[in-house]
Amino acid sequence: MKIARSHTGRNAVAVMDRAYHGRTNLTMAMTAKNIPYKDGFGPFASEVYRTAMSYPLRDGLSGAEAAERTIRDLEIAVGAKNLSCVVIEPVQGEGGFIAPAEGFLPAIAAWCRENGIVFIADEIQSGMCRTGDWFACDHEGVVPDLVMIAKGIAGGMPISAVTGRAEIMDAPNAGGLGGTYGGNPVACAAALAAFDQMDTLDLNARARGIESIVREILEPLLETGRLAEVRGRGAMIGLEFVDAEGRPDAGVVKQIAQSAKDKGVLVLTCGYDGNVIRLLPPLVITEKLLRESLDILADIVRELV
Repeated sequence: MKIARSHTGRNAVAVMDRAYHGRTNLTMAMTAKNIPYKDGFGPFASEVYRTAMSYPLRDGLSGAEAAERTIRDLEIAVGAKNLSCVVIEPVQGEGGFIAPAEGFLPAIAAWCRENGIVFIADEIQSGMCRTGDWFACDHEGVVPDLVMIAKGIAGGMPISAVTGRAEIMDAPNAGGLGGTYGGNPVACAAALAAFDQMDTLDLNARARGIESIVREILEPLLETGRLAEVRGRGAMIGLEFVDAEGRPDAGVVKQIAQSAKDKGVLVLTCGYDGNVIRLLPPLVITEKLLRESLDILADIVRELV
């Protein structure tokens, strides 16, 4: 945000509904979900505006239609001339593993370029081969102005990075960016080693292979009527559950997650309504272990729904 504001001379920041961007004071304002991330920690930073993200399962809109809605909202509520940046998770994480409809991201990125707004991709969870591409934005050929990466960048070592166009990155005054642990040599060495392994092992192809196995085993559960969607890309797949009336069902998701844990399979839940199971298997998981865990999960779903 500091880089975008320095580059544009503007203050306003736009984020998507259901977004998750962190737990600092500014990023808590950008994060949508109150508990557990924000409750009792205010007041939060100002000039952060939330707008609609494409959510194909629920809004039924094409990418172009969803982008038109988002752009209209931002132009009316904020004004393009006031926006320093638009920040988007190309595939939302905590918000529900939501992949926007095709065409949404390119349309938002194009509008940003036309209006001098910095388009920022938060690829902290979706980047580094997770979705079957180096970055989730690559799926539609979108080139952000700034990209944020972390998590898988160094196999668990603490490091994060911001990458972007030089004229934007160079905007802050000298010494304006930094941190206690910036440039940690051990973490940087780990990141270089991780990059090498991702390339050598072709983990993009591995992520796509994981997706095909997940869909093979879990998509038949759509017939239950309680699994509303198997979505996402690569090794970043979400399972959204609903009740018999089609409403978000957080209760059954909690039961599934607990039963899976009891049987030795760890899964995470997510979604604004708590009704999504997210699958983030290691990109180097063996096919035997992957299939075994998915079979257990599938049996639990059949038993509980």
